[in-house]
Amino acid sequence: MREFEYTIKDELGIHARPAGLLVKKAKEYESEIIIKKGEKSANATKLIAIMGLCVKCNDTVKITVNGPDEEKAEKELKEFLSESF
Repeated sequence: MREFEYTIKDELGIHARPAGLLVKKAKEYESEIIIKKGEKSANATKLIAIMGLCVKCNDTVKITVNGPDEEKAEKELKEFLSESF
C-alpha cells in the first residue's frame, strides 16, 4: 500500500470536469485508489463519490493506492495531479 498527500491548486477545486478526468485516470490501474478528505473518503473510479468530497482550492487530500501496480499508479497519479489540479 502506498500513500501520499496532495494540496489542490485549481481555483475551482475538484468539480465535474477534473473529477471526470481523475476517474478516467484511476480506471487505468488494477490497484484500488482511494481519495480521502477529512473523515470522508471515495473510490477514485466513482465520479459522484469524488464530487461528494467537496474538495476546494487549497484543500489537502490523501491518496491511498493498494494493488499490483501501486508503484506505477502512485508515480503517475502524482504527475497527473500536479498537471491537472
